[in-house]
Amino acid sequence: MSFHSLLLRLSHREIGNGASDSFFMRLDKQADLVCEQVKKIPELRGGYNVVGLSQGNVVARAVIEFCDGGPPVHNFVSLGGPHAGTASIPGCSIMSLCKLADALIRLGVYSSFVQNHLAPSGYVKIPNDLAAYYKGSMFLPKLNNEIASTRNETYKKRFESINHLVLIMFQEDAILVPPQTAWFGYYGENDFTTVLPPERTDLYKEDWIGLRTLDEAGRVTYIAFPGDHLSINDVQLKKFVVPYLRSSPIAPSIDWSSY
Repeated sequence: MSFHSLLLRLSHREIGNGASDSFFMRLDKQADLVCEQVKKIPELRGGYNVVGLSQGNVVARAVIEFCDGGPPVHNFVSLGGPHAGTASIPGCSIMSLCKLADALIRLGVYSSFVQNHLAPSGYVKIPNDLAAYYKGSMFLPKLNNEIASTRNETYKKRFESINHLVLIMFQEDAILVPPQTAWFGYYGENDFTTVLPPERTDLYKEDWIGLRTLDEAGRVTYIAFPGDHLSINDVQLKKFVVPYLRSSPIAPSIDWSSY
C-alpha cells in the first residue's frame, strides 16, 4: 500500500487464506472483508486509490458500490478486469484447486452450490444462457445493476462519484472471454461472435452504474495493450498506473502517443 492506495489482485492474499479463498470464497464475501479492512485503516479515511488486477477488479468495484460507511475511492485503475462478465471460467494455476474447480463446474455454473463455492462463477455470463444467468448468478447482475426490479441507485451514485476510472485491456487476453470485457464491452445476446463496444451496451446506454456519466465527464480512460492477460511491464506501470496513485484528485497529464 502506497500513496494511500490499495492493490486488489487475483490472488489478493490480503483476503482470507490467499489463493484458496480467492478461488472459493464468494466475491461479495471477499468484498465485505475488504470493506471492513479499509474502514479500520486511519490513513484511508480521507479516501484512497485502487489498482485492481484481474478478478480483483470486480471485488474492488463491489467495495466501491456496496461498502456502507467506507472511505471514498478517488481513482480506480483496472487491469484486465472481467467487468461485463466472461464467457468461460478462468483457469487456475494450482493443480489441486483446478481439480476441485472442475468438479464444481460440472454441477452447473449457475447452480446455487457452485455460485456459493466457486468465486469466478460469480462473473461468468454465457451469452446464449442469459435467463439462467439472471436467475442464478449471485454477483455480477447485482454489481452491474442489470435487473430492473432490483436496480439500486446508491450503487450507481457511489461508482460515478470516483474521480477517474482507468480501464486497461490486453488485446490477446486468453483468460477473459472476450478481452473487451475489461472495457465493459461484451457479446450481444445469443451471439458469441460480435462484441459490442461499451457505448453500445445497455449498461452504458441506460447508465446502470454511472459508466456513461463518468465517460461523458471525461473521467474514463480506455487503454489497450498488446499481449496476454496482465502483460504489462514496469515502464508501462510507471507511465500509465503510478500517476493515478498520487493524492491529487485531478487526472494526471499523460503522453498517450506511445507505449
